[in-house]
Amino acid sequence: MDVRRPLIIGAKGMLGHAFAERFASASPILLDIEDIDITDAAQVRAKLSDLRPDVVLNAAAYTNVDKAETDRDVAERVNALGPKHLLDACADVGATLIHISTDYVFDGSRAEGYVESDRGTDPVNWYGETKRQGEEALFTSPYPKWYLLRIAWLYGPHGKHFVDTMLRLGAEKGSVTVVDDQTGSPTYTRDVAERAAMLMADDAPFGTYHVVNDGTCTWYGFAKKIFELAGMSVDVTPCTSDTFPRPARRPRYSILRCTKLPPMRRWEEALGEHLTSR
Repeated sequence: MDVRRPLIIGAKGMLGHAFAERFASASPILLDIEDIDITDAAQVRAKLSDLRPDVVLNAAAYTNVDKAETDRDVAERVNALGPKHLLDACADVGATLIHISTDYVFDGSRAEGYVESDRGTDPVNWYGETKRQGEEALFTSPYPKWYLLRIAWLYGPHGKHFVDTMLRLGAEKGSVTVVDDQTGSPTYTRDVAERAAMLMADDAPFGTYHVVNDGTCTWYGFAKKIFELAGMSVDVTPCTSDTFPRPARRPRYSILRCTKLPPMRRWEEALGEHLTSR
């Protein structure tokens, strides 16, 4: 696909920044919450009708997993209705939608992980349920020009995430206690943006793709590697999820298997790049 006019929604967020950086040569249109309300169908249709983009990269989402448990209506409108409105508006102008989803659409009970053809059922928190509903909006639409990218354990420049939290706590306290009973794939924003660009450049078939760095670890293992690569001497103690009770449950196994495309680079390599580029 020759992307001449990309529109990035959620451009001020962590992934939005990575998209803007990757597609800079195409002079992307950058919109954030003050520019477009994806929960307003009429506004979304009018905006896309005016801008006429070739591709819409939707990096906008309600991502506060714990707060979503009580802020249920807003989370649902952003994560479930937003994608539907965007796809309907893309259909009006013939644009392709790239929508970002999450490992949290699954209940996390499968130690072997999930493949692209799996559909989310019984998420363990409301955030995951709203993202599942957003996926269903694409699956049930008659308009076929969409890519659904499931990501997990995201980190990168321009955002709040686990890597920066660990570096801060390690520097302040010299020791941290980290959950060791949740497994997933740490994933670098710049690698997600690169994979999105590859899908379009290769005219890959529309549909669902898992976009995570190769390999898995627990949060404890992730923390240990962060300090190792950062050259920091920090005491890391493993614990169970029960040690840090939170409003929203987390999936035990957030493993997204990539079966449709070659694996992305190892998560340790991507993490090393992130740490050296900070």
